[in-house]
Amino acid sequence: IWVNEILPNWESMRSTRRVRELWWQGLPPSVRGRVWSLAVGNELNITPELYEIFLSRAKERWKTFGETGTENDTEDAGASLADREASLELIKLDISRTFPSLYIFQKGGPYHDLLHSVLGAYTCYRPDVGYVQGMSFIAAVLILNLEEAGAFIAFANLLNKPCQLAFFRVDHSMMLKYFAAFEVFFEENLPKLFHHFKSYNLTPDIYLIDWIFTLYSKSLPLDLACRVWDVFCRDGEEFLFRTGLGILRIYEDILLQMDFIHIAQFLTKLPEDITSEKLFSCITSIQMQNSNKKWAQVFASLMKDSKEGDKNHSPALKS
Repeated sequence: IWVNEILPNWESMRSTRRVRELWWQGLPPSVRGRVWSLAVGNELNITPELYEIFLSRAKERWKTFGETGTENDTEDAGASLADREASLELIKLDISRTFPSLYIFQKGGPYHDLLHSVLGAYTCYRPDVGYVQGMSFIAAVLILNLEEAGAFIAFANLLNKPCQLAFFRVDHSMMLKYFAAFEVFFEENLPKLFHHFKSYNLTPDIYLIDWIFTLYSKSLPLDLACRVWDVFCRDGEEFLFRTGLGILRIYEDILLQMDFIHIAQFLTKLPEDITSEKLFSCITSIQMQNSNKKWAQVFASLMKDSKEGDKNHSPALKS
């Protein structure tokens, strides 16, 4: 049905109730990459040729860097030499830590060079963002579902979405607004747990940053993370925060018994036996509505009333 009916008529069918329901149930792995690409879009108008240009630029840098241990590039493309070299080192280190149990992205593995290429090309394409820890997980999930240039195009467009850009650029004031919006729905849906967290001054940044940075691909089993990505591509950033609330709902009873340190540890390393049925039934029960305002409206009013944003009590985030 996806291949023969939906994909050929994507624009007219993507928003129909039938397609949205099928989408919620999880995309078939054979069409997952194509649907993600279409849903993420290509606002940046990146072509495979453009990817090749940035990839060859990245390879030049690695070569120079490899030969001399430093870059001799005089052009300053919006990032200092030291920053770019730190990026190259960090990419190397991060790739080795990406889905280590799969053994496919580590040195010598079949996807190691591919992941290196996509991340390297991105740092040349967006020197203003550079490489940020956690990006390797997002690129890796895309590489598992798309061919090389397609993965790069989806990666760059995904990271250009307002929520991802705010987090990867460590834009504190924007991040605080996202956390404040999250807390509105947290209190609405899970008031007991919300006040339990408040009593310990346990703020959302402690667990949400990691979840949002890697779009849950590091925190959840890979097949389940892909299901979350399916609906994230359908519903946008709101679903990332709804998923967070779904996770908190699953473990609400356990978390209510814990203190600050144990909650932080638990949410940083979630149990591995979490199932998609359980998570999605908990996500379904999360209502993204607060006194008739939906996520987008709550977020917009926080943006408008930036004075409120300044009063937010989340601690200053460490950059």
